[in-house]
Amino acid sequence: MSEPRTLLQIDHVSKNFGRVTAVDGISLDIRENEFFALLGPSGCGKTTLLRMLAGFETPNDGRILLDGRDIARTPPNKRPVNLMFQSYALFPHMTVRANVSYGLEMEHLPAAEIRARVDAILTTTELVPFADRKPEQLSGGQKQRVALARALVKRPRLLLLDEPLGALDKKLRGAMQLELKRLQHEVGITFVIVTHDQEESLVMADRMAVLKDGKLLQCDTPHAVYEHPADRFVADFIGVMNFVPGKAMAGGVMAANGARITGKVPATLSPGAAAVASVRPERVRLFPEAQAANRISGTVEALAYQGLDLQLHVRTPLSPKPFLVRVTADAADRRPVSAGDTVELGWDAADVRIFKD
Repeated sequence: MSEPRTLLQIDHVSKNFGRVTAVDGISLDIRENEFFALLGPSGCGKTTLLRMLAGFETPNDGRILLDGRDIARTPPNKRPVNLMFQSYALFPHMTVRANVSYGLEMEHLPAAEIRARVDAILTTTELVPFADRKPEQLSGGQKQRVALARALVKRPRLLLLDEPLGALDKKLRGAMQLELKRLQHEVGITFVIVTHDQEESLVMADRMAVLKDGKLLQCDTPHAVYEHPADRFVADFIGVMNFVPGKAMAGGVMAANGARITGKVPATLSPGAAAVASVRPERVRLFPEAQAANRISGTVEALAYQGLDLQLHVRTPLSPKPFLVRVTADAADRRPVSAGDTVELGWDAADVRIFKD
């Protein structure tokens, strides 16, 4: 199978605001028909990078190539790019149909073509029953779809989404994540989404880029970033992770209490160097089999019931923070535990990630 064609190349792009460097020499390739996520904490540079793709900011250095053409200094209205804002910015006095058709009318397209394109996108976004309603008569999810339809009807080569689900409640946000993914697949347009929500990226993105302080830390599939984070920051930022500080040694990390955590040590860590071993809560087993490479006893401090699973906070000698353990509700029913119980934890060496501390 051939490699997907590169649509967008971000080539050593930097952006400064006075003495502050918001984006620091980032290079990325984004593929055609890809759902790509820019992820990171507040102030990491993801929104500034998105605004440069849209044309609202100009890089101090570097190139932005769309279909091989540098658009870094092309005005926003001259780019085949659309930006969907978190606020949706719908015209309150216009119907859904009028909101969606507005951009095409500003391009003075023939009325028949406008009607055909609007009808098609209203069908795709399942908005036909609401075509004659005003925004005030719509739910949050319906408004979000109107804003998306208005952006897609212009058939951009690239659609940029700035925290598009931030205004929705948790349940609706979960539903719209799948809806956005479905629509992106149907229309076949490259989506680039900016978010600080890790779950959003894991659900929707084909690939994600994790940024910090204007720099790119890792770019890969959600599975690769989650299972094989590039450094401690990425491991901590994506999902939940247990960390055990200590010293690097052959075959693992020696914790402060003298316990050995077995795992693969990166070649960049010398014996005796400050290191941290990490393991995901779902990889830790209660009452493990005898062959578990890593084992420790602890006391259950608290339990958090989360429906499908149960999260335990277990006090161990490995670190000052409680060890987090995630077990399925079914497993918890078969072997119940309570606060104050002594439990044994175990996990495999293959599930341990070791980083410089």
